[in-house]
Amino acid sequence: MRIVHVANFYGPRSGGLRTTMHELGRGYREAGHEFVMIVPGTRSAVEQTPYGMRIRVPGLPLVGTGYSFIPTEIGVRRALAELEPDRIEVSDRLTLRRLGVWARKHGIPAVMFSHEKLSDWILQMAAPAAVPSAPDSPQPIADLLNAASLRNYDRIVCTTAYAAEEFERLLPGQVTRIPLGVDLETFTPLRYSPELRRRHLGDGSLLLVHAGRLSPEKAPTRSVDTLRELRARGVDARLVVAGDGPLRARVERAAAGLPVHFTGFLSGRRELAELFATADVALNPGPIETFCLSALEALASGTPVVAATTSALPELVTPDAGEIAEPDARAWADAVTRIAARPVEDRREKARFRAAQYPWSETVRRMLELHESLGEAALAS
Repeated sequence: MRIVHVANFYGPRSGGLRTTMHELGRGYREAGHEFVMIVPGTRSAVEQTPYGMRIRVPGLPLVGTGYSFIPTEIGVRRALAELEPDRIEVSDRLTLRRLGVWARKHGIPAVMFSHEKLSDWILQMAAPAAVPSAPDSPQPIADLLNAASLRNYDRIVCTTAYAAEEFERLLPGQVTRIPLGVDLETFTPLRYSPELRRRHLGDGSLLLVHAGRLSPEKAPTRSVDTLRELRARGVDARLVVAGDGPLRARVERAAAGLPVHFTGFLSGRRELAELFATADVALNPGPIETFCLSALEALASGTPVVAATTSALPELVTPDAGEIAEPDARAWADAVTRIAARPVEDRREKARFRAAQYPWSETVRRMLELHESLGEAALAS
């Protein structure tokens, strides 16, 4: 099969989306299929990568985010017509969301990846009053857009039950749940670094890490508030913040006077893996995460995770692998304290065990199984 994956917001710092596309491409190619990515760029370009061909279509920058997007489907449709794909995957719910209609017109099975829960994003990114049809709730407008996506695509792929709920409520049976995976070779407890620990922890007793984009949906100041609460209790904890984004200045102001080290964006996966493996606890306070590869990478590195009750992470972070906490600094400090009280080897072994249940090979296998079933359905119709 020639599988083409189209995505907005793909770039050098796009984190989970970029990782997902690359791992799918690698897995598809190893299984004997062809993989092509169509993504935004500053100009038209075609590149060969270890994951497959990458076609860049001119995009526009999204001010203040570091991301860019393809404003219309015209260039994408032209590229698809030339490629003649057997399957189409789409990771976008904005300007490219109607590509499924084009695919159906041309007899090509198409799936849409839902990387976010739309109702949560409306609440997060816009004041309720800004949603004309739903001053008190984003659900009506989210339902309207989700219903359109269900009509446009042969299948919606969601990574968790949390992400799938808004679709399954509208049309049960058209959603397939396929969890993402983690690179268990790159992210491993074996990357623990005594030198890195001395550098970040000094004579302290507890090393925390927050890895992720410094943007509103990731709630990065909660990690700083957690550190402040721990130190107020007499815990000599330190925090490393790995990532960058529009809230960096605000987070730095919140961290003034606290032992917080900002690394900026870490482009090297092994550098991030070493940091995860060396920390005692990873903080993932994002309130609307639908999966969170960062949390899974921390677990694979042997580091327990504290995550928000409001996100999908309670499905991933079992009691042995970490803690789920209410959105309050005291609750988060309590969770960190409980983890720290456990024997180090026990908590590291159980965190790793949980992550090992999510290899990328299983994600790829299930995606190919889905593509095969959609092809069979198309032939039967």
